[in-house]
Amino acid sequence: MFGISGSRFRRVLFVPLLVAVGAVLAVLVRSALPARPVDSTVDMRPAAAGPARIMPLGDSITGSPGCWRALLWNTLQSNGYANIDFVGTQPPQGCAIPYDGDNEGHGGALATNIVSLDELPGWLSATSPDIVLMHLGTNDVWSGLSTQTILNAYSTLVQQMRADNPSMVVLVAQIIPMNPGSCASCAQGVVNLDAAIPAWAASVSTARSPVVVVDQWSGFDDATDTVDGVHPNDSGNQKIASRWYPALIKYLTQTSTPSASASASAAASASPSASPAQSASPSASASASATHGAPGCTATYSITNQWQGGFQGAVTVTAGTSPISGWSVSFRFADGQSVTQSWSAALTQSATAVTADNLSWDGSLAPGTSASFGFLASLSGAANTVPTVTCTPR
Repeated sequence: MFGISGSRFRRVLFVPLLVAVGAVLAVLVRSALPARPVDSTVDMRPAAAGPARIMPLGDSITGSPGCWRALLWNTLQSNGYANIDFVGTQPPQGCAIPYDGDNEGHGGALATNIVSLDELPGWLSATSPDIVLMHLGTNDVWSGLSTQTILNAYSTLVQQMRADNPSMVVLVAQIIPMNPGSCASCAQGVVNLDAAIPAWAASVSTARSPVVVVDQWSGFDDATDTVDGVHPNDSGNQKIASRWYPALIKYLTQTSTPSASASASAAASASPSASPAQSASPSASASASATHGAPGCTATYSITNQWQGGFQGAVTVTAGTSPISGWSVSFRFADGQSVTQSWSAALTQSATAVTADNLSWDGSLAPGTSASFGFLASLSGAANTVPTVTCTPR
């Protein structure tokens, strides 16, 4: 037999004892820690820093000029929700009060056209919203499209939002009533669409990316809350803002003590970010614009969408160095274009000559501020020359 000295014997026993004690401690520590459930819905991207980015998405009700956005912005500010950023590729428009005016409101837009032209992914990539306020479908109803066709477009838009941000919060409006004189079926078309939206939203909503219905229809009167049976007036804008507010703040963090009213300095400091809106629209059909005007105002014409047999145009009127109380824009088509629908201006066409006058709510402009109107028109051929436009202050 081989003998083992006392000191060596103690070392032989001590090392295995340490290993055993360490193993026991490891088991005890692991058992004391709370279990970490596996959640496949967790967004593994780094936590977003900075303000909540909110995209108002829609048509002329949202963007031309969409002054409910100004009211909503200032209401949020005055109630302590200051850590926000309204985003969009469309620049601010004049609403007489300071606010963050970036938006994704495109006059004349159809939800179905936004899908068919694949426009939303570019807008999302340029602005990276966390929350979308979507009021879309008015022009789809006006174009006689079925409720299911519009809801199918909604579903695609939500899919595209989630492709950009898997945790996107989507607040979708039951759109405001409309009853234009040129569309006898529009009023019922809106009723049908709004009735179907809650079930659609429930079918696509998830815990990670909720789709929340906001009732903009109830209590809104197209006779007293719009300027033309479609576009909201001051009371209509107030109603729209007041409906978005309680739904939106559920997803925001209050950062300061509410004040009795929004301070002008706070609203002014929340100036619009340097949005990609100042660059060309991601739509492939966007064209160059032409500008011409009297010293009191200028007008800029652009083709925002085009398809076989038709196109969508927009004109932005900007006041010069002095305020104006009204404006009139004129231009002549060169290629047989014919206006079929317009918004945010009283537009008339005689042969090739087109004249557009301000409405009661978008004529007064402070120096350097703007208002926009839009239209849909037919094309008789492939040519679609951008006309020279003239703006005359009134």
